[in-house]
Amino acid sequence: MNESSPVSTNIYNVPNALTLVRLMLAMVVCVLIHQVAFLPAFIVFVFAASTDWVDGYWARRFNQVTKLGRVLDPFVDKVIICSVFIYLSATPEAGIPPWATVIVIGRELLVTALRGAVEGAGGDFSATMSAKWKMVAQCIAAGASLLTLYQAQSVLWIVTLRDIFLAIAILLTLQSAVGYVVTAFRFLGIGEESKQIAKSGDVDQADEPGASKE
Repeated sequence: MNESSPVSTNIYNVPNALTLVRLMLAMVVCVLIHQVAFLPAFIVFVFAASTDWVDGYWARRFNQVTKLGRVLDPFVDKVIICSVFIYLSATPEAGIPPWATVIVIGRELLVTALRGAVEGAGGDFSATMSAKWKMVAQCIAAGASLLTLYQAQSVLWIVTLRDIFLAIAILLTLQSAVGYVVTAFRFLGIGEESKQIAKSGDVDQADEPGASKE
Protein backbone atom coordinates (compact mmCIF):
# COMPACT_ATOMS: atom_id res chain seq x y z
CA MET A 1 0.00 0.00 0.00
CA ASN A 2 1.02 3.62 -0.23
CA GLU A 3 3.25 5.09 2.38
CA SER A 4 1.08 6.81 4.98
CA SER A 5 1.49 10.40 6.18
CA PRO A 6 2.02 11.37 9.84
CA VAL A 7 -1.26 11.26 11.77
CA SER A 8 -2.55 14.38 13.53
CA THR A 9 -4.76 14.23 16.63
CA ASN A 10 -6.67 17.44 15.78
CA ILE A 11 -9.80 16.46 13.87
CA TYR A 12 -11.01 20.08 13.52
CA ASN A 13 -9.20 20.98 10.32
CA VAL A 14 -9.81 22.02 6.73
CA PRO A 15 -9.62 18.52 5.11
CA ASN A 16 -12.25 17.06 7.44
CA ALA A 17 -14.47 20.12 6.94
CA LEU A 18 -14.21 19.73 3.15
CA THR A 19 -15.09 16.04 3.47
CA LEU A 20 -18.24 16.89 5.41
CA VAL A 21 -19.13 19.52 2.80
CA ARG A 22 -18.70 16.86 0.09
CA LEU A 23 -21.08 14.57 2.00
CA MET A 24 -23.75 17.28 2.06
CA LEU A 25 -23.17 18.04 -1.63
CA ALA A 26 -23.69 14.36 -2.43
CA MET A 27 -27.18 14.65 -0.96
CA VAL A 28 -27.79 17.81 -2.99
CA VAL A 29 -26.76 16.04 -6.20
CA CYS A 30 -29.23 13.22 -5.52
CA VAL A 31 -32.05 15.70 -4.89
CA LEU A 32 -31.24 17.58 -8.10
CA ILE A 33 -31.20 14.37 -10.16
CA HIS A 34 -34.52 13.39 -8.62
CA GLN A 35 -35.90 16.81 -9.60
CA VAL A 36 -34.61 16.30 -13.17
CA ALA A 37 -32.29 19.31 -12.77
CA PHE A 38 -29.41 17.64 -14.58
CA LEU A 39 -27.24 20.68 -15.34
CA PRO A 40 -27.22 21.93 -11.71
CA ALA A 41 -26.60 18.34 -10.63
CA PHE A 42 -23.61 18.16 -12.98
CA ILE A 43 -22.16 21.44 -11.64
CA VAL A 44 -22.57 20.43 -7.98
CA PHE A 45 -21.20 16.95 -8.71
CA VAL A 46 -18.05 18.34 -10.38
CA PHE A 47 -17.49 20.73 -7.47
CA ALA A 48 -18.02 17.97 -4.91
CA ALA A 49 -15.65 15.60 -6.72
CA SER A 50 -12.97 18.30 -6.93
CA THR A 51 -12.99 18.78 -3.15
CA ASP A 52 -11.77 15.19 -2.83
CA TRP A 53 -8.47 16.18 -4.46
CA VAL A 54 -8.27 19.43 -2.47
CA ASP A 55 -8.76 17.89 0.97
CA GLY A 56 -6.26 15.12 0.21
CA TYR A 57 -3.63 17.60 -0.96
CA TRP A 58 -4.26 19.92 2.00
CA ALA A 59 -4.02 17.08 4.53
CA ARG A 60 -0.66 15.89 3.17
CA ARG A 61 0.74 19.37 2.56
CA PHE A 62 0.00 20.71 6.05
CA ASN A 63 0.26 17.42 8.00
CA GLN A 64 -3.45 17.33 8.84
CA VAL A 65 -4.03 13.64 8.18
CA THR A 66 -6.23 12.22 10.96
CA LYS A 67 -7.64 8.80 11.79
CA LEU A 68 -11.12 10.25 11.38
CA GLY A 69 -10.20 11.62 7.96
CA ARG A 70 -8.83 8.24 6.85
CA VAL A 71 -12.22 6.68 7.62
CA LEU A 72 -14.48 9.58 6.63
CA ASP A 73 -12.87 10.45 3.28
CA PRO A 74 -13.28 7.04 1.57
CA PHE A 75 -16.73 6.68 3.13
CA VAL A 76 -17.91 9.96 1.58
CA ASP A 77 -16.33 9.00 -1.76
CA LYS A 78 -18.39 5.82 -1.71
CA VAL A 79 -21.56 7.72 -0.80
CA ILE A 80 -21.30 10.19 -3.66
CA ILE A 81 -20.28 7.65 -6.33
CA CYS A 82 -22.69 4.90 -5.31
CA SER A 83 -25.66 7.25 -4.84
CA VAL A 84 -25.13 8.97 -8.20
CA PHE A 85 -24.68 5.63 -10.00
CA ILE A 86 -27.88 4.31 -8.38
CA TYR A 87 -29.88 7.33 -9.55
CA LEU A 88 -28.36 7.23 -13.03
CA SER A 89 -28.91 3.50 -13.49
CA ALA A 90 -32.59 4.08 -12.65
CA THR A 91 -32.78 6.50 -15.60
CA PRO A 92 -32.70 4.57 -18.92
CA GLU A 93 -31.44 7.55 -20.94
CA ALA A 94 -28.42 7.97 -18.63
CA GLY A 95 -26.50 5.09 -20.22
CA ILE A 96 -25.43 3.57 -16.89
CA PRO A 97 -26.65 -0.05 -16.83
CA PRO A 98 -27.74 -1.53 -13.48
CA TRP A 99 -25.08 -4.25 -13.67
CA ALA A 100 -22.37 -1.58 -13.71
CA THR A 101 -23.82 -0.06 -10.53
CA VAL A 102 -23.91 -3.50 -8.90
CA ILE A 103 -20.20 -3.96 -9.68
CA VAL A 104 -19.35 -0.53 -8.29
CA ILE A 105 -21.32 -1.01 -5.06
CA GLY A 106 -20.15 -4.60 -4.60
CA ARG A 107 -16.52 -3.54 -4.91
CA GLU A 108 -16.99 -0.73 -2.40
CA LEU A 109 -18.61 -3.06 0.14
CA LEU A 110 -15.80 -5.58 -0.32
CA VAL A 111 -13.05 -3.00 0.11
CA THR A 112 -14.76 -1.53 3.17
CA ALA A 113 -14.87 -4.96 4.82
CA LEU A 114 -11.22 -5.65 3.97
CA ARG A 115 -10.15 -2.19 5.19
CA GLY A 116 -11.87 -2.81 8.52
CA ALA A 117 -10.13 -6.16 8.93
CA VAL A 118 -6.64 -4.91 7.97
CA GLU A 119 -6.71 -1.61 9.86
CA GLY A 120 -8.34 -3.35 12.83
CA ALA A 121 -5.27 -5.59 12.89
CA GLY A 122 -2.97 -2.55 12.85
CA GLY A 123 -2.23 -2.47 9.11
CA ASP A 124 -2.32 0.36 6.59
CA PHE A 125 -4.99 0.13 3.89
CA SER A 126 -4.43 3.41 2.06
CA ALA A 127 -5.80 3.92 -1.42
CA THR A 128 -3.74 2.55 -4.30
CA MET A 129 -3.02 4.46 -7.49
CA SER A 130 -5.40 2.24 -9.50
CA ALA A 131 -8.15 3.01 -6.97
CA LYS A 132 -7.55 6.74 -7.41
CA TRP A 133 -7.71 6.46 -11.19
CA LYS A 134 -10.84 4.34 -10.77
CA MET A 135 -12.45 7.21 -8.90
CA VAL A 136 -11.46 9.65 -11.66
CA ALA A 137 -12.93 7.40 -14.37
CA GLN A 138 -16.15 6.92 -12.41
CA CYS A 139 -16.54 10.68 -11.92
CA ILE A 140 -15.98 11.39 -15.62
CA ALA A 141 -18.49 8.69 -16.62
CA ALA A 142 -21.09 10.00 -14.16
CA GLY A 143 -20.49 13.61 -15.19
CA ALA A 144 -20.80 12.78 -18.88
CA SER A 145 -23.99 10.85 -18.12
CA LEU A 146 -25.49 13.91 -16.41
CA LEU A 147 -24.58 16.06 -19.42
CA THR A 148 -26.19 13.49 -21.72
CA LEU A 149 -29.42 13.74 -19.73
CA TYR A 150 -29.29 17.53 -19.83
CA GLN A 151 -29.00 17.68 -23.62
CA ALA A 152 -32.32 17.65 -25.46
CA GLN A 153 -30.59 15.52 -28.10
CA SER A 154 -27.60 13.36 -27.22
CA VAL A 155 -24.29 14.80 -28.37
CA LEU A 156 -22.13 12.08 -29.90
CA TRP A 157 -18.83 13.06 -28.27
CA ILE A 158 -20.40 13.22 -24.79
CA VAL A 159 -22.03 9.81 -25.25
CA THR A 160 -18.71 8.38 -26.51
CA LEU A 161 -16.86 9.94 -23.57
CA ARG A 162 -19.38 8.45 -21.15
CA ASP A 163 -19.17 4.96 -22.64
CA ILE A 164 -15.36 4.92 -22.82
CA PHE A 165 -14.86 6.07 -19.26
CA LEU A 166 -17.60 3.79 -17.97
CA ALA A 167 -15.72 0.84 -19.49
CA ILE A 168 -12.43 2.11 -18.01
CA ALA A 169 -14.11 2.62 -14.63
CA ILE A 170 -15.49 -0.93 -14.57
CA LEU A 171 -12.12 -2.43 -15.50
CA LEU A 172 -10.29 -0.39 -12.85
CA THR A 173 -13.00 -1.20 -10.32
CA LEU A 174 -12.44 -4.92 -10.82
CA GLN A 175 -8.64 -4.61 -11.03
CA SER A 176 -8.36 -2.55 -7.85
CA ALA A 177 -10.69 -4.95 -6.03
CA VAL A 178 -8.41 -7.89 -6.88
CA GLY A 179 -5.39 -5.89 -5.74
CA TYR A 180 -7.01 -5.07 -2.40
CA VAL A 181 -8.01 -8.70 -1.85
CA VAL A 182 -4.45 -9.90 -2.50
CA THR A 183 -2.98 -7.23 -0.21
CA ALA A 184 -5.45 -7.99 2.58
CA PHE A 185 -4.85 -11.74 2.34
CA ARG A 186 -1.10 -11.23 2.49
CA PHE A 187 -1.31 -8.96 5.53
CA LEU A 188 -3.76 -11.17 7.37
CA GLY A 189 -1.74 -14.27 6.46
CA ILE A 190 -4.79 -16.10 5.16
CA GLY A 191 -2.87 -17.94 2.45
CA GLU A 192 0.03 -18.80 4.73
CA GLU A 193 -2.35 -19.93 7.46
CA SER A 194 -4.06 -22.31 5.06
CA LYS A 195 -0.71 -23.74 4.01
CA GLN A 196 0.30 -24.25 7.64
CA ILE A 197 -3.00 -26.01 8.37
CA ALA A 198 -2.52 -28.26 5.33
CA LYS A 199 1.06 -29.05 6.34
CA SER A 200 0.09 -29.82 9.93
CA GLY A 201 -2.68 -32.08 8.65
CA ASP A 202 -0.20 -34.00 6.48
CA VAL A 203 2.18 -34.40 9.43
CA ASP A 204 -0.59 -35.64 11.72
CA GLN A 205 -1.76 -38.10 9.08
CA ALA A 206 1.77 -39.39 8.57
CA ASP A 207 2.24 -39.91 12.31
CA GLU A 208 -0.94 -41.98 12.66
CA PRO A 209 -0.34 -45.72 13.41
CA GLY A 210 -0.65 -47.83 10.29
CA ALA A 211 -0.21 -44.90 7.95
CA SER A 212 1.33 -46.00 4.69
CA LYS A 213 4.76 -44.62 3.87
CA GLU A 214 6.15 -44.68 0.40
